[in-house]
Amino acid sequence: MKEELTIERTNYLNKLISKKENGMIKVITGIRRCGKSYLLFEIYRQYLNLTGVDSEHIIGISLDEIQNARLRNPIELDSYIREQIAKDGKMYYIFIDELQKVADIKNPYVESENAKLGFVDVLLGLMKLKNIDLYVTGSNSKMLSSDILTEFKDRGDEIKVNPLSFSEFYNAYTGDKRYAWRDFYTYGGMPLVTTKKTHEEKSKYLEDLFFKTYITDILERYKIANDKSIIDELLNIIASAIGSLTNPTKLSNAFKSVRKVNVTASTIAKYLDYFIDAFILQKAYRYDIKGKKHIDTPLKYYFVDLGLRNAKLNFRQQEENHIMENIIYNELRIREFNVDVGIVEYNSKDEDGKSKRTQLEVDFVANKGSRRYYIQSALTIIEEEKRAKEIRSLSRISDSFTKIVIVKDEIVPWHDENGILYIGIEQFLLDENAINL
Repeated sequence: MKEELTIERTNYLNKLISKKENGMIKVITGIRRCGKSYLLFEIYRQYLNLTGVDSEHIIGISLDEIQNARLRNPIELDSYIREQIAKDGKMYYIFIDELQKVADIKNPYVESENAKLGFVDVLLGLMKLKNIDLYVTGSNSKMLSSDILTEFKDRGDEIKVNPLSFSEFYNAYTGDKRYAWRDFYTYGGMPLVTTKKTHEEKSKYLEDLFFKTYITDILERYKIANDKSIIDELLNIIASAIGSLTNPTKLSNAFKSVRKVNVTASTIAKYLDYFIDAFILQKAYRYDIKGKKHIDTPLKYYFVDLGLRNAKLNFRQQEENHIMENIIYNELRIREFNVDVGIVEYNSKDEDGKSKRTQLEVDFVANKGSRRYYIQSALTIIEEEKRAKEIRSLSRISDSFTKIVIVKDEIVPWHDENGILYIGIEQFLLDENAINL
């Protein structure tokens, strides 16, 4: 048994269970190698078996396997599935892995050269059958997040799978738990990383994944092979500045002044969208807390997985404060919060007594339904001066929502005289209810 099979993905299993037999196409997306296939073919299949579904009513098709090559033809795929479910009127659960491998072919029944058939036609036809519950995965250059929204519209139900959260990583960690945080912020949460033993094995796996898979997918999808060096350098710049405010214009100027290369802001904006659509990056807009409005630019970019970010920089830049901020952002997104970078503005006096506007930043404003949290990330607050600096922005927010400072140190959670909660990073990541203390 592979070591990765011990990893539990309870959060995603529960999402699949909640959408079972809802009449929609369940589309499982996420960055490649984050565990989508394992979630569906192992964890969810086991759940169905345990709840009384026999294996004959679970049809799994892995389109990347050579024995299923003919099923990459949409007509053959459709015929094969219909043949399998013709035996009785019971519910059949159809799992199709690597859906993007289904080719677009000319419709043999239509004269027009532009008449094509593909995986969308197969799925939309199958979902009309009352005894089919459809689940598909796909994540490469032909199956990214925008495709799901475009192709399936209100007929697809997207379940986005992330790399391992720290809690999942921690539970699967086989070494001394004291080193789990160190290894997580260094190598990230790609499931197969947990099976590698040495730094050389882990780093090679992550580097190969980044360059041979993700970058190749983007270059192929958008036919931009000539801009490979620009794509590579743009990712380097973003990786070196996680947690920093930026925008396409600033990045264009950086190329011009430092790299001596002219790349327009519109081109950079386009490439950044490619990275987001491929699940490599996420972005956070700024939010004016007192003005109650979003600010489009500048904004922040965060890596979906820190191991990939570190591998992109050859593990040279290990600033734990920025990495910790990125991990907190990812955790909030995994918990399905909408996350912004907060801005608090107030009037103050300069040295000459003249009035001026001062702007302070709140690392994150996290919203879910009626709940809101203001969160600061800080390596340490041992010195009172440091603590006072970290809470300056929080102290100027007058509403009653929970204010939190997350520190690297393992501490007993406590509240100060302003009601601000202080908590250690590991407790925050391992216990979802910790922020409600």
